[in-house]
Amino acid sequence: MIKIGDTAVSEQKVVETTSISSPKEDEKSTSEKKSTSTKKAQSKAQSRGTARAKLTKEQEEEINLFKENIYIVFVECETPGNIGFLARTMANFGLKNLVLINPPTLTNEAYYQATHGKYIVENAKIFPALNDFYQSQRVDFKVASTGMAGGSYNLSRIPLRPEELGKSMNVSNKIAILFGREGNGLTNKEIEECDICVSIPTDPTYPIMNISHAAAIIFYEMFKNKHDFGVKGLDESTDLEKEYLIKDMEELIDSLDIPNHKKRNGLKTFNNIVSRAFITGREAHTLKGILRRLKMKLGVE
Repeated sequence: MIKIGDTAVSEQKVVETTSISSPKEDEKSTSEKKSTSTKKAQSKAQSRGTARAKLTKEQEEEINLFKENIYIVFVECETPGNIGFLARTMANFGLKNLVLINPPTLTNEAYYQATHGKYIVENAKIFPALNDFYQSQRVDFKVASTGMAGGSYNLSRIPLRPEELGKSMNVSNKIAILFGREGNGLTNKEIEECDICVSIPTDPTYPIMNISHAAAIIFYEMFKNKHDFGVKGLDESTDLEKEYLIKDMEELIDSLDIPNHKKRNGLKTFNNIVSRAFITGREAHTLKGILRRLKMKLGVE
């Protein structure tokens, strides 16, 4: 944890007099005030510089990856104000890549509500459909956010909590965090296309949160854990590596004499486990090697 030391500033006693100061004395007093103000600003800047100096090269690299590799995707937002609120929340936690899918017209309200995150709205990438974004940008890991988590019999909606997501994710590869429509959220199809689902536990009498509030909780958990994992040696598996791994498992499952619905559920379960684990490239290659030997043993082409 980085601690910023407090800068002690001594208080000067002001003595009241009834005499009228001369213009030269006023000028001197103003000059002294400016000098004191400058010293305070320099002291604060030095404190911030000391905090930055404590970051290791690896930590700085991970902070940069956190900013560059995470995409916040807002799907078919209904009001421009919520785009601004989301951008402001992103700025709070050092995120900058905003992607808007079929958004409303970006009126002044979007920029006004963004306050100091206005630059995020200005630089947002806009696509007519979600697939257009996937085709234009390599995404290795997709995370769906939902207020309606599923149970054991809804495999696509078995969720992680935000703190589990924050602890597990590695920012070495491209990650997209999806937020859905204010009224209906993400569709089942959009969720199924994602690797995992994240949901915030809330009171069942009112489970749906405002988009910016939900985003703040998720971003905080991601942000606070970004120093927990060193980047070196922990390269997360790419989307292609996971695709080949799941394809091998699919071929193995297809060779089994079980009903089709059990095959589908079995493959979905394996997909969920691989996704929630945020496996590394090395782990993906090891698993793929084992599955390949199993296929050879069973004579699966």
